[in-house]
Amino acid sequence: MKKNKQILAVLMSAFSMSVAAEVNYQVIPLPQQISIDKSGQYMTLAKGMTVSYPSGNPQMKRNAEFAAEYLGLTVDAPNNKKAAVNLSLDLKSDSPDAYSISVSKKGITIRGASESGVYYGIQTLRKSIMNEPDEARLPFAEVSGTPRFSYRGAHLDCARHFFPISFVKKYIDILSLHGINRFHWHLTDDQGWRFEVKALPELAEKASVRPRTIIGKNIGLSDPDNSIYDDTPETGYYTQEELREVVAYAAERYITIVPEIDMPGHMIAAMSVYPYLGCTGGPYNVWGIWGIADDVLCAGNPKTLEFLKTVYSELCDVFPGKLIHIGGDESPRIRWKTCQKCQAKMKELGLKDESQLQSFINKEMENFLSLRGRQIIGWDETLEGGLSENAAVMSWRGYEGGKTAAKLHHYVVMTPTGNCYFDYYQLRNRDAQPLGIGGYLPLSKVYSMEPVPEDLTEDEARYIMGVQCNLWTEYILSPDHVEFMLLPRLAAMSEVGWLQPEAKNYEQFLARLPLLEQTYRRLGYKYCLTFE
Repeated sequence: MKKNKQILAVLMSAFSMSVAAEVNYQVIPLPQQISIDKSGQYMTLAKGMTVSYPSGNPQMKRNAEFAAEYLGLTVDAPNNKKAAVNLSLDLKSDSPDAYSISVSKKGITIRGASESGVYYGIQTLRKSIMNEPDEARLPFAEVSGTPRFSYRGAHLDCARHFFPISFVKKYIDILSLHGINRFHWHLTDDQGWRFEVKALPELAEKASVRPRTIIGKNIGLSDPDNSIYDDTPETGYYTQEELREVVAYAAERYITIVPEIDMPGHMIAAMSVYPYLGCTGGPYNVWGIWGIADDVLCAGNPKTLEFLKTVYSELCDVFPGKLIHIGGDESPRIRWKTCQKCQAKMKELGLKDESQLQSFINKEMENFLSLRGRQIIGWDETLEGGLSENAAVMSWRGYEGGKTAAKLHHYVVMTPTGNCYFDYYQLRNRDAQPLGIGGYLPLSKVYSMEPVPEDLTEDEARYIMGVQCNLWTEYILSPDHVEFMLLPRLAAMSEVGWLQPEAKNYEQFLARLPLLEQTYRRLGYKYCLTFE
């Protein structure tokens, strides 16, 4: 009997060790400081323990609920210092997203410079213990992190292929896990209009329907009529009620949505419903091919600005964030050169070339949106005819556009194709991956990104407000494919956004990545198993 008790004690000890494995604070993105107490002491965090928060703060109560969900805890009464985990807002930092985690014999305290900082502290602790069983052994430590950039973005194109609200929320969850705080939502394009405009009900109803889509690789537009198409309509748009639901969902996770209605190009879907918006009067059909269309909004037609103001007014009603993305990319001026209305408008305004005509539209919309308390941001083509006074720029055609804008003291988000286009292939062997748009962007190239060009002065460099990865979906049809293209490259992008250059180390990043991949598997996320 005594021997059996001894065997049982050994088995119980082994079981206790297995369920209270030591956690690893070296997560992604890597905290700035990880200082482990040399005493070797630790605390055990077990399911059913409690988390407390400051009273009178609904956001902190929601943070406590997230902590309970992520860490297997229960929410305690406010201000209970005896709780295993206490949330606090007493961290001093210039960055509202800064956090610190203190693990001691008193328990765990997560401090933030604001509510968002507390949330990022919770996420860091979550990733530290995510792959442990019901109990986790946390060494006494001080852990802290402060992001390098205030804007850490990720983009999703829902115009080329429509993704349901349930997946958009999942996408936001994935961004949140990686410390991303901006979701750039591309809602309209030549191939589909996904935003409900209540003043123009037929716009989304009709322009959201693409009767067919080109099959295989779309190599140019020389002979689209003889291309091969499927017989499957691509449909779907988001009601304003659904969009507000997503806005609230993202805001709880400290993610601001940057909506994009692209103009004056990429508007064929809208012009298919209102052909008078084009220079030729149409008819136009929602595009079933990919590429750049010559047909754009007529800059000389006063109804164009009326249409845009109606659309963007309702966009502002739905999305409360300061930034409104107006696109501005890939907008040929061919039609404007021969359009009598456009040429008359140029003469009226004393403009020298058609690029200034696009700037006229941009400035009109900037003035309109500024009255709504908004700031416009556009792709780097918006620089070409003279940038609006307070406009920000997304630099996608390399770094030069961003450098030019920063030197002019315009705020910049760096998103060059060579580091940030996640629709590019991630492996050299294209046959080992689903069909894609082309390009090659391995994990290492994402991680190597340096957003601040070295030839900017210190004053100019402060206008680089952040980074963003972009995921265009011409060849991405399903949520699983989206996740596969996003992960683990988003992990590399998260460290570009959070870490100072001297703290980045690709080999060490690779050593930390398996821990995050375990988290992907536990959460059911699809990801690329191999990388280069």
